[in-house]
Amino acid sequence: MQTTRPLLARGFLARSMDELRRRSSIAWNLEAVKGPQGPRPLYDFRTEERVRDCILMSDALIGGCSSGRLDYVSRGPGRAPASFARFHGHISTALPPDRPGIQRSGYAAWRTPDQPPTLFGKAVWDIDPYTYLALRIKSDGRAYLVNLQTEAVEPTYLHQHRLFAKRPGQWETVLVKWNDFVRTNYGFVVEPQTELLRQKVRSVGVGLTDRVEGPFELCVERVWATNQVDEGAPVVQSEESELKNRKGERIQW
Repeated sequence: MQTTRPLLARGFLARSMDELRRRSSIAWNLEAVKGPQGPRPLYDFRTEERVRDCILMSDALIGGCSSGRLDYVSRGPGRAPASFARFHGHISTALPPDRPGIQRSGYAAWRTPDQPPTLFGKAVWDIDPYTYLALRIKSDGRAYLVNLQTEAVEPTYLHQHRLFAKRPGQWETVLVKWNDFVRTNYGFVVEPQTELLRQKVRSVGVGLTDRVEGPFELCVERVWATNQVDEGAPVVQSEESELKNRKGERIQW
């Protein structure tokens, strides 16, 4: 039997060198003082492997009937975007007949994979220097939520914000202010609210929890952090959300 050698793995060393170069660039360019010189890529879907690495979830985990897939789509050079992920499936609110304790169903979601470690320790995104989360998407107009996971004390906590698409059926860039995300637990707003741990973001994803039966489709090219508002994208404004507090009252961002 052969022992594993994770610390000597080529991927581990390559990730560590990438992180070293990133940190060195921040120090060399005085970005801690002047601010970042450009956007920071968080995740993209340039390869089939990057789509396959993402984690899918739906109410099928509790016996529900909703389904969701995340497929890699490649359109080749000369077409923009050349590749992207297609999140699609069907939402069903049917309750599992053999589990009377389940009273709600009808959701599907995906998130980026846990980031592998480097020589610097557990890998997380530090988006503190940035104002916006940017997503390049093509939506069907349904009420999707952007989900963020951080290094929170309670692992079931999420920070969420509605993904407001302005041009359903067309590619567009959506900007959401990091400070506008709301902390939730199992779909309910957590009080008191605490600030997003901006230096310890673990993953980003998208979910559909509107409980409206029928098919859905959302295409995503990439996700990044930015300070630029001139990328052809309107900044998402606060509107009534699908999120509720424990009293059943809808919240506003």
